[in-house]
This record gives sequence, structure tokens and C-alpha cells, in this order.
Amino acid sequence: MGNVRGINHVGLTVPSIDAATQFFKKAFGAKVAYDGLSYGDEPREGAEVERQLGLSQGAKIVKQRMIVIGHGANIEMFEIESSNQADPLELEDLGYNHISLFVEDMDQAIQDAESAGAKPLSEKHDNSRYEDSKGSSSVYVESPWRSLIELQAIPNGYYYPEDSESTVFIPDETN
Repeated sequence: MGNVRGINHVGLTVPSIDAATQFFKKAFGAKVAYDGLSYGDEPREGAEVERQLGLSQGAKIVKQRMIVIGHGANIEMFEIESSNQADPLELEDLGYNHISLFVEDMDQAIQDAESAGAKPLSEKHDNSRYEDSKGSSSVYVESPWRSLIELQAIPNGYYYPEDSESTVFIPDETN
């Protein structure tokens, strides 16, 4: 394992921190850990910030918030004003393209996501090999701002090939 302990958070740029927070709270029971940058704060902008974070010239971070969903990696959300902002990636695009949430009750998770404004891309379906144990299922939903979120239920765990070098992280049961 060396020096790396695991994934701390996944970064997600959203059109509105407040609307995204309400979506994640309603759909998935998210909780706010802290605001790294609030609306009353000076935006993070300028040449040094652009260099440090790889932002386009003139882009500025106006709000930053860390949320927690269940017992897994955190999600750090950014609200950024930029003339170069692009649409969210599709699954076939290079780069990080979705987050996956481990759920206990798939039907309830889909219902909660839909009631919060998400759109399922299909009906629930079987998982990929090694995730397809009895009772498992998966579905991708599109958030109101079109980011992909995978809902995944794997009630009987994973199985592994003989040459597997590790088992995967499984979040603790939520309270």
C-alpha cells in the first residue's frame, strides 16, 4: 500500500453549489462537511490560481463545498465562473466521467434520485463480471446538470479472479 491511504475525495464542478447540495441531500442523504469558499468570500482567481489548478484564464472559483455521502470518499464541489466551461463528459470521453454510489435498496435509490431531479438512463440491469453476484444490479442516472452517477447494489459481494492483487473497497453500512 505504501504512502497512499486511499481516495480522499472526487472533485465535481456544478452550475450551482446550493442546488447541487439540495440534490445530493434529497437523492442520497448527503451531509455538508464544510464550505472551503462561501459566497461572501473573495473568489479564488488570478494567474497563480489558474497555474495551480489548471484553470482557464479569467476563470474564478466562487464557491467550494465538501459533502459526505454514507461511508465512502467525499465529494468536493466547485462552482466556477468561466467563459470556457464545457458540457459534462459522456461515458465514452477520456477522463473521469462518473461517480458510483453503493446502495442497499436499488428501487428506493432510483426513486429517491428521480424525486430529486435525476433521470435514469435505463432500467436497472446486471453488473459487470466480478460484480454480478446474486441480487446485484446497476443503473446510471443523470443529475440535473447532466453529470453521471452510477447506483450499484451488490448485496452478496464481489468475487475475484485467481490473479487478483486486491479486494475492492466496500463502504460500511450506513446508519
